[in-house]
Amino acid sequence: MTSFIKALMFVVVAEMGDKTQLLAMAMAGKYKIKQVLLGVFVATVVNHGIAVAAGKYLGSLIPMGTIRIVAAASFILFGLWTLRGDKIDDDKEKKSKFGPVITVAIAFFMAEMGDKTQLMTIAIAAQSAQPVLVLLGTTTGMMIADGIGIIGGAWMCKHIPDKYIKWGAGIIFIFFGTLTFYEAVPTKFLNPVYIIIYFIVIILGIYIAGVKFSYESQLCNLTDKNKQTNEA
Repeated sequence: MTSFIKALMFVVVAEMGDKTQLLAMAMAGKYKIKQVLLGVFVATVVNHGIAVAAGKYLGSLIPMGTIRIVAAASFILFGLWTLRGDKIDDDKEKKSKFGPVITVAIAFFMAEMGDKTQLMTIAIAAQSAQPVLVLLGTTTGMMIADGIGIIGGAWMCKHIPDKYIKWGAGIIFIFFGTLTFYEAVPTKFLNPVYIIIYFIVIILGIYIAGVKFSYESQLCNLTDKNKQTNEA
């Protein structure tokens, strides 16, 4: 799997139901779709450019074996984060004195700071020898995911319940995190006792993040809201 495809795939999965996708959908209720997508593109290039640079810097300082273990743990956390869900704050929808593209870019850039897609970009870049392809992949993935959310949100809400989208994305991350752990950890830890403990912790984490403290998805609520706004 090339760096581009890997980065694209993981970002598309991570962005489904993420707060930045929800923000893009909310903005689409106020501005033209092309303006929203352009603002998302500008913010993503800058934000993920910073993330890729940070990832390459960390990759030059930390041994690859350690990076792979940290990346595996990150994927697990991203999966649990996805199961928990995201919500957007009301203040992110306040009017701005700037034009539509700059308004979207600023809001999206701020929302993406510290978000799981930015952190995941750092993790992927730290493992890759092709930072430019990582940046191209993550940027393309963000545009695809947010384009799907804005344009195809109504179709998804009609045919695919929110919880299936969220749980599908979360389980994919947990699966790849587990696979990476299996390939990265020392052999002495691959015994039945540690494996059982690992899966107990994972199941407990899934329950806490995906059931106990899960946010109700805003995807369909925003889609309905945007539809009413556009019809008004």
